[in-house]
Amino acid sequence: MTLTFLGAARTVTGSSTLLETNGAKVLVDCGLVQEWKLRGRNWEPFAFNPEELDAVVLTHAHLDHCGLLPRLVRAGFRGRIHCSAATAELAKIILLDSARIQEEDAATKRRRHEAEGRSGKHPEKPLYTTDDAEATLPLFARQPFDATVDLADGVRATFREAGHIFGAASVLLEGGTDGDRRSVLFSGDLGRWDRPIIRDPHLFDHADYIVLESTYGDREHSDHNIEELLANEVNTTREAGGNLLIPSFALERAQEVLYYLNVLLRADRVPHLLAFLDSPMAARTLEVFERHPDLFDDDMSELVRRGESPFQFPGLKLVSSVHESKSINHIRGTAIVIAGSGMCTGGRIKHHLATNIDRPESTILFVGYQANGTLGRQLVDGAKEVRLFGAMRKVRARVSRINGFSGHADRNEMVRWLSGMGTKPRQVFLNHGELSAMESLRDYLGEKVGLTATIPEFRERIEPA
Repeated sequence: MTLTFLGAARTVTGSSTLLETNGAKVLVDCGLVQEWKLRGRNWEPFAFNPEELDAVVLTHAHLDHCGLLPRLVRAGFRGRIHCSAATAELAKIILLDSARIQEEDAATKRRRHEAEGRSGKHPEKPLYTTDDAEATLPLFARQPFDATVDLADGVRATFREAGHIFGAASVLLEGGTDGDRRSVLFSGDLGRWDRPIIRDPHLFDHADYIVLESTYGDREHSDHNIEELLANEVNTTREAGGNLLIPSFALERAQEVLYYLNVLLRADRVPHLLAFLDSPMAARTLEVFERHPDLFDDDMSELVRRGESPFQFPGLKLVSSVHESKSINHIRGTAIVIAGSGMCTGGRIKHHLATNIDRPESTILFVGYQANGTLGRQLVDGAKEVRLFGAMRKVRARVSRINGFSGHADRNEMVRWLSGMGTKPRQVFLNHGELSAMESLRDYLGEKVGLTATIPEFRERIEPA
């Protein structure tokens, strides 16, 4: 059995790991690289022949895990993409939206380069098209949670709740010959306990090896009171007379923000302002949630039984057209605008930033992780000037952040997940994190938990001992 780490190795995004055993080849995740300095990797040839892959396993529908699937299919992959039913539906929304954005961004850059009399590099054409994304959709194979399915000759998979986003799974892969079978557990993005809407992470009994995400491997989440912090952001921005912009991932985070706004409004802890969910993708995601009530946690299930929607409240407008989106910026007074993308790397939030970034009375509120090199990370790190639509813009708006929204497990929660096993794994491989977080988690697991953890290099091929 060998593992080749083809993405999220010593970095956060672009998750992709190739497992080879007994002649079978299975790719776990095929994600888009979003760090600015590393985005060129999206255009590089795959490190394997896509036609020789037996199957793809998709842990969840975030773009940094599924975003290169259309390119894989265009390169010749014709196998099945195994994932939960909710993930298949959400991936359809996200991949089609990604293809559209890439086509639009490429066209915009071509026009700008032509006007400037210069030629750009490969981003002048889309990484893949809507047709490529459409060709990917028939390959999805919807798998139930808690059942074991055959992927290829001698390789089987079991999907369990990861607690990260709706439909997200941790996946146990077992392969090899009868006399030498081994198991590798891929955490995917590991979630947290006692979060709203979705179920808690599942604890596994055993795995020989674990590929573990490490986004927050160097820290513990503070015990934030999200309701109080969000109320303060809304009220402060209202008093200042500006707009509250919330860059948000269309999947899970946007729905969670709506959930908490609803709680605050019902308790009259914030003024009843106009609020916009300016993300057609987030609106379509809400429909997927409604089709899979079996994935809700107990509290959410009880709301549904009472006929209450935590995602709807007076004053909320679901924005679909570009014209409606542009009209938001002509509204007088304070409005709450929730728009993608969550790291400000594209999407409608950039247009709202262009209108508000130089307004001291407005607030840019981040509620999710910001990867190195992204516009969101620059703003969170206190940049006084950023590049936006090809021009440098002064940052005069107030930039704030609520960490309690995080959908990623912290160090203690990762240890809680690992400690559920009856026997210790032979080895843990850390991916999906900044190097400093990985090194901190590696040392902690070795010193405090007694687990051997390593940090693979990009494209490193390892045969576990």
